[in-house]
Amino acid sequence: MPRLSAQARARKIKLLLFDVDGVLTDGKLFIFPAPAGSQQSVLEQSAKHGGEGGFGLHSQSLIEAKGFHAHDGTSISLARMAGIKTGLITKRISETVALRARDLKLEHVRQGVQDKATCFLEIVKQEGLKSEEAAFIGDDVIDLPAMRAGGLAIAVKNARAEVKKEAHYVTPHPGGEGALRDAVEFILKAQGRWKRIVGEYINQRSPSVQ
Repeated sequence: MPRLSAQARARKIKLLLFDVDGVLTDGKLFIFPAPAGSQQSVLEQSAKHGGEGGFGLHSQSLIEAKGFHAHDGTSISLARMAGIKTGLITKRISETVALRARDLKLEHVRQGVQDKATCFLEIVKQEGLKSEEAAFIGDDVIDLPAMRAGGLAIAVKNARAEVKKEAHYVTPHPGGEGALRDAVEFILKAQGRWKRIVGEYINQRSPSVQ
């Protein structure tokens, strides 16, 4: 059987899942002291994931911050308009990520996950899809099982060499700098829907004056 091209794989995608650190962000973690008297919810959030193998900042006196790119936020809107579901799967537990996920209205948010492949397939089943209809974006070796489980494996520009080697597509931009936008654009262009979706997106936000 001839190997499918990345474009052929992308044409089937109805679900796009991705890692956070190094994909949705540039991988850097910023730790700040919490304001005096403030109550942090990190411990409560971590407790919800007991036994899942994830990890995070277990402190009420410190705050973990991450940076996100506006282009990636736009890509979630574009994907939603195209009927493509989106979600994140990450080993780390972070309230900052939970806030960003709510802001983007992601359909699936899984934090504290050690076994990303199993989680990936559970979401695919939940959506009533086939594995070849789902894609995963990763940057490090822990993402490889999930990348292998789907129909389209995407690595960001800053991914480790082992990850790029197994990817069907590598984004032009690194994580935290529009890599998710690259992935969504690649998929929608492969499906022949990019121009229409962008046009609809612009019209919704800048309707012509009558």
